Amino acid sequence: MTPETSSTGWQTIARVAPYLWPQGEGWVKRRVVIAMVFLILAKVIAVTTPIFYKAAVDALGGEAPDLASTLMLGAVGLVVAYGVARFGGLAFSEVRDLIFVRVGQRALRKLALETFSHIHHLSLRYHIMRRTGSLSRVMERGVKGVEFLLRFLVFSVGPLILELTLVAIIFWAVFGIFYMLVVVATVAAYVTFTLKVTEVRVRIRQEMNDRDNDANQKAVDSLLNFETVKYFGAEKVEAARYDAAMAGYESAAVRTGQSLAILNMGQAAIITTGLVAVMAMAARGVAAGTLTVGDFVMVNAYMIQITLPLGFLGTVYREIRQALVDMGQMFGILGQSAEITDRPNAPDLKVTGGEIVFDDVSFSYDAQRPILQGLSFTALPGQTIALVGPSGAGKSTIGRLLFRFYDVTGGAVRIDGQDLRDITMESLHHRIGVVPQDTVLFNDTIRYNIAYGRPDATEDEVFAAAQAARIHDFIISLPDGYETTVGERGLKLSGGEKQRVGIARTILKNPPLLLLDEATSALDTQTERDIQDSLRLMSKGRTVVTIAHRLSTIADADRILVLEAGRVIEEGRHEDLLALNGRYARMWAHQSAEEAEIEG
Repeated sequence: MTPETSSTGWQTIARVAPYLWPQGEGWVKRRVVIAMVFLILAKVIAVTTPIFYKAAVDALGGEAPDLASTLMLGAVGLVVAYGVARFGGLAFSEVRDLIFVRVGQRALRKLALETFSHIHHLSLRYHIMRRTGSLSRVMERGVKGVEFLLRFLVFSVGPLILELTLVAIIFWAVFGIFYMLVVVATVAAYVTFTLKVTEVRVRIRQEMNDRDNDANQKAVDSLLNFETVKYFGAEKVEAARYDAAMAGYESAAVRTGQSLAILNMGQAAIITTGLVAVMAMAARGVAAGTLTVGDFVMVNAYMIQITLPLGFLGTVYREIRQALVDMGQMFGILGQSAEITDRPNAPDLKVTGGEIVFDDVSFSYDAQRPILQGLSFTALPGQTIALVGPSGAGKSTIGRLLFRFYDVTGGAVRIDGQDLRDITMESLHHRIGVVPQDTVLFNDTIRYNIAYGRPDATEDEVFAAAQAARIHDFIISLPDGYETTVGERGLKLSGGEKQRVGIARTILKNPPLLLLDEATSALDTQTERDIQDSLRLMSKGRTVVTIAHRLSTIADADRILVLEAGRVIEEGRHEDLLALNGRYARMWAHQSAEEAEIEG
C-alpha cells in the first residue's frame, strides 16, 4: 500500500464532527440536542445522589439533617429518594443512548461509504501499488475507531468532565477549598500520568499494527496464491514467512501488555492516595465534631463515584488515542487525491459512430522510461483494429489510455472527436466493453456475475447474453444452474468458462466500443477457437480494439498495427503484412511453426 499521510488527533475529530451535525438534516441535529439534554440531566442527578445517602445515614444516626427536615422525610423516605435518584441517573443515561444510537450508526455508515467510494475513485496507479490486505485492515480499524470515538468520546469523556467539575464545586461549597484541591490534584495527577504513559503505549501499539498488517498481508498473498504454493511445495516456506511476521507482532504485543500493567499500577496508586487523603480529612472532621458521619459517608460516596469512571478513563483514553491513530490512517486514505478526475462541468461522451483516434500520443509511467512515442492511428466506426507486438511494446498501455486509467502525457485520444480528458469518465466507462485476458469474477452466483454488466437486466436478457456467449447450456447443466456460486475470483470455473461468463457480461452491457485485451491468450487452442466465435458475434456492428498475442486470432481484423518500443512499425491487413515479409511475417511464421509442432 502506498504511504498515506495520517491525520492528527484534532484533525480527525474535526473530520468526524460534521457527521454528527450535518447540514440540511434537522432530525439528526434534534436527536443530538435531545441526547445532550438527557446527558446533562443524568449527570446532575448522579452528583446529587450521595446527598440523599448522607441524609439517610444522619437520620439513622439520630442527627436531623437539613434535607430531611426540608423534605419532611424520615430515614426510610430518604433511602427511597436515594434509590429513585440513582435509578433516574441510570435511566436518563439509557434514554440518551436510545436517542443517539441512530445518529451514531448513521454517521458510521456515511463515513464507511465515503471511504469505500473514495478508494474506488483512486487511480489505477494507486491500486497497483497498494497492498489489499493492509488496506482492508486500515479500513476495518478506521471504521471501528469511528464507532468507538462516537460512543466513548461523546458519552464517556465529556460526561466524566462534567461530573468531575460538579463534584469539585460541591466539595468546595460543602466541605471547603482544601477538599476541592485534593480532588483536583488527584484528578490532575491521574490524567497527566495517564497521558504520558499512554503516548508511549500508542507508539508501541502503532508498531503492533504495522506488524499485524505485515502478517495479514503475507497470509492474504499466500492464500491468493494457494495453487502456486502447492506447485512448489512451499507450505513450510510460507509458514516460516508468516511466523516471522507474527514474531514481530508477538514482541510488540508483549511490550503493549507490560506497559498496560505499569499504567494500571500507577493509576491505582494515584487514585488510592487521593481517596485516603480525602477520607482522612473527613475522619478528622467527624472526630472534631465539624462533620457528621453522613458527611464522611458522602465524601466516600463521591470519591468512589469519581474514581470508578477515572479508572475506566485510562482504558477509554488509550482506546480513543488508538482510535484516532486508526481513523487518522483512514482519513489519510481519504486525503489521497485521485490522479484522474473529470473536468468541471464535463459533458457525457456521445458515441455517434464510434471512431477512435490516437493522435500523436506519448505516454510514460515513469519519466525515465517512455512507453508510447508519437503513436497515431484511427479506428473507423465498426472497424476492428488489432494491436500486436512483443511484450513491452505498449499494447496494454493503449487499452488503459482508451479506458482512461491514465491521461496521455502528449497528444490526445478522441472518440468521435471528443477528447477523453473533456468528458466524464463514468460515461466513457459505460460505452466501452472490456474482455480482459483473465476474467475475474465475484464470489457470487453466475447470474450475479453476468448481470453485473447491466444490473437492471431482466432474466430473459441475462439468458440471451449467456446464449450469445455460448455458455447457457453449460450453466443449466449445473445442479444449481444460474445460482451456482463461482468461488473467489471464479476459481470453481475453468478458464474458458470464466471467459464466456465475462463475454456474456459484456454482451449484456451492450457497449458501442469494445476492448479485447488478449482475451484468449491464456486458453488452450480448441477453447480459444470456440470463444473466438463468441467474440466475433459480439464484435459485429461495434468498433473494436483487440490486443493479441496469437496472431491467428486477429487474421481477419480490418487493420493490424505492429508495435515496437511504443511506435507503429508496420500497418495493414493480414495479407498485406505477410506480403511485406517484415516483422509481422516473421512473427506469423514463428507462431505457425510452434502451433504445427504442438498439433503434430
